[in-house]
Amino acid sequence: MKPLKPKNKTQHLVLLALLFAMAMVLALVENSLPPILPTIPGLKFGLSNIVVMYTLIFLGSKPALAIALLKGLFALGTRGAMAWAFSTFGGLFALFAMMLILFIFKNQSTYLSISIIGAVFHNLGQFLMVLLFYGVAMWTLLPILILFGIAAGVVTATSLRFLIPAFKHIHREDDR
Repeated sequence: MKPLKPKNKTQHLVLLALLFAMAMVLALVENSLPPILPTIPGLKFGLSNIVVMYTLIFLGSKPALAIALLKGLFALGTRGAMAWAFSTFGGLFALFAMMLILFIFKNQSTYLSISIIGAVFHNLGQFLMVLLFYGVAMWTLLPILILFGIAAGVVTATSLRFLIPAFKHIHREDDR
């Protein structure tokens, strides 16, 4: 999976803006849906992480980091400081785990493996934030978070496979 490079800085900036806009729309759609498990607040599939994963795989780690940080700021503006902390820490934890998988396994990693690792580590990052903020370890939730992370990773990877043509459409290499 070789990163694609836009031809110039303007094209690169516009592409990142479009990707961030897609992430915002996916986050808004997901936040408008009813909770998956009402007993576990914040449990979501992380649809906007599709954009981060695409950016990491096709544009590289720096643009993916920018999208992840912008997603955190979007959470701050739309849902408050706690959402910012959970989104940013979970997102960065996931991103660094996905970057490590791509670095270690290079071309042997699949969308599915990258996505599952990212989703599980996102949940683990948020679990660590619960420990930090509340000082309480809800260890009974950890297996559920890991299993849900695996399911979310499958959903994210499957969605990415279907959305790659749309992503590539906005990321054309030709001049118009």
